[in-house]
Order: sequence, then C-alpha cells, then structure tokens
Amino acid sequence: MEFTTDPIATTSVESKFTHQEKEQTLGRSENLMHNKEQHEEADYYKELGEIIKNYNDVILFGPTDAKVELLNILRKDHRFANIVIEVQSADKMTENQQHAFVREYFSKRLFLS
Repeated sequence: MEFTTDPIATTSVESKFTHQEKEQTLGRSENLMHNKEQHEEADYYKELGEIIKNYNDVILFGPTDAKVELLNILRKDHRFANIVIEVQSADKMTENQQHAFVREYFSKRLFLS
C-alpha cells in the first residue's frame, strides 16, 4: 500500500508457494518440500525488497512472523540502510482496515516529524 495517494492504492505480491503446491511436494518428500518452500520464500522476500527499496518509510505489519523475517533480511542489505522500516503486530484485517492502519501510522509519523 502506498500512502501517497487517496484513496490508498493496494498492490498485491503473492508468494508462488501455494497450499496446493505444498501438498503435492509434501507427497513426494518432506525434505524436498522444505527446500522448495525456503527457495520460494527467499524469492518472495527478494521481490518485496525490490519494491521496498523505492521508499523512505515502511511499516511491515500483520499477524505472522513473516514481517520480522523480512526485516532481518532487509537489515543485512546495505541498500536498506537509509530506509526507516518498522514492524508492528496486527490482527488479520480487511483491506479497508489495512488502509486505515496505514493512514493512521503515517499520519502520526508526519505529525511527529
């Protein structure tokens, strides 16, 4: 989601490792499934990083630990050294709730600047 527009525009980036693919791979080998899942996850985080590098302030939020995993990967990459990246836990939300969350977060950041 990009806060620069109103209404906020949402672009989805989905992982290529679907539940169906996981089931098929698991049926062949649990080790193979784990390796494939790690590879797909790394590609997914790399794709997100390519988007994130275009911004100065980023909030990663959601109910899972993926946001922390992504943050740890980004912190190891010097290209993200000058980007303010924060992480906040949040319950599962509708798109409208996500927009309100992003709007509130960045409105506070702008007010504090």
